[in-house]
Amino acid sequence: MDSLIAIAAAILYVLAIATIIPGLVHQVGIRTKTVLVSAVLALAFHAWLLSDLILGGTGQNLSILNVASLIGFIISLVMSIAMLKTRIWFLLPVVYGFAAINLSAAAFVPTAFITHLEHNPKLLIHISLALFSYSTLSIGALYAIQLAWLDHKLKNKKALTINPNLPPLMMVERQLFKIILIGTGLLTATLFTGFVFVQDIFAQGKAHKGVLSFLAWIIYSILLWGHYRKGWRGKKVTWFAVAGATLLTLAYFGSRFVREIILS
Repeated sequence: MDSLIAIAAAILYVLAIATIIPGLVHQVGIRTKTVLVSAVLALAFHAWLLSDLILGGTGQNLSILNVASLIGFIISLVMSIAMLKTRIWFLLPVVYGFAAINLSAAAFVPTAFITHLEHNPKLLIHISLALFSYSTLSIGALYAIQLAWLDHKLKNKKALTINPNLPPLMMVERQLFKIILIGTGLLTATLFTGFVFVQDIFAQGKAHKGVLSFLAWIIYSILLWGHYRKGWRGKKVTWFAVAGATLLTLAYFGSRFVREIILS
């Protein structure tokens, strides 16, 4: 059953992507209703799949693939809502593509990492904050890449007229720093709850998570300071945003990928 749900969700995500791509390539109108309906149905099947994979047994199965699929769902949900207010067509194929890959991997490569968060509500708070902070800052990295690409197009004198399906550069920049500000706040709360609620945070196999997450927090803090105090823009912003997201990815998934996928 889970396989059929995953296939249905993946097909719907691909349908949304296939509706968007022609508008980006040929600079024609994008059928927003088709994309929205496909995305909503894909998200519904995705949520159904996650409920089976994570909550279907005793406890909660927070394997690396299930967590990656959950993060893909959160990012896709947020970006689908944002689609109603702004032109983020450039990012949606990437977001939906990763969501389809992640949910397929979770469904067809089953792994297990059983927890019992119902007995530890403090840990549930910490994990929830970690998921939302990582998802938010990953969206920030995508916005930073889009910002760099738009900036390159505008500076390239040989570039054709900017695609009407793409958002204005300044709007993307404003949204980017709002997202990073929110994400950094969530990351701050994640680090705080980690130190307070997770007693063995510096135990073997866990210390790197705290260290890398704190380094990412420093990078994002410097980026926000540089932008609001020094007026940083352009490539520097992109590098900082991508570097921070990379450190968080290594913190959250690095050792678990080796243990659950490579060594399993």
